[in-house]
Amino acid sequence: MADYFTHFSCLLDVGTPDRAARALALFQSLRDADQDADDPEVAGFDLARQDAPEGSTIWIHDDDHGDVEAVIRFVLRLAEELDLTGLWGFQYGLTCSRPRLDGFGGGAHVIDLGARKSIGWISTQEWLPTALNGEDVDA
Repeated sequence: MADYFTHFSCLLDVGTPDRAARALALFQSLRDADQDADDPEVAGFDLARQDAPEGSTIWIHDDDHGDVEAVIRFVLRLAEELDLTGLWGFQYGLTCSRPRLDGFGGGAHVIDLGARKSIGWISTQEWLPTALNGEDVDA
C-alpha cells in the first residue's frame, strides 16, 4: 500500500509584528476549536513565526499530509482579519511513498489578498494530460 503526501513551505509577510502575533493567535484559537470538529478548519498545516519575535513574517508549512485548501481558507480569513492587500501565492508538491502513476505532481495558487479571493492556480496533474491531448495548455 502506498502513502500519498502533499508538501509545501511558504512565507507570508503580514506587515507588522503585531499582525504576526494576531495571525498566530487566530491560528491557535482555530486549532483549539478544531479539537472537537468533524471538519477541522486548520488541519493539514502548521504556522510559526519565520523571523525573530519582532518580525512580521509567518511560516506556513505542511505537517506531513498537507491540506492546500485549508491553507487557502486560512489565508483568506487572515486577509479579512488583518486587512491584508496585495498578491500572495504558494507552491505545493504531491509525492507518494511508492512508484504510482497518479502519485506525483504539484501546483501553485495565487491569491489576491485585498479582493479576498483566489485568482489563479495550476495543477500539473491536470495540465500535463491536457497538454498531451493537444488541448489548451494555458492555466
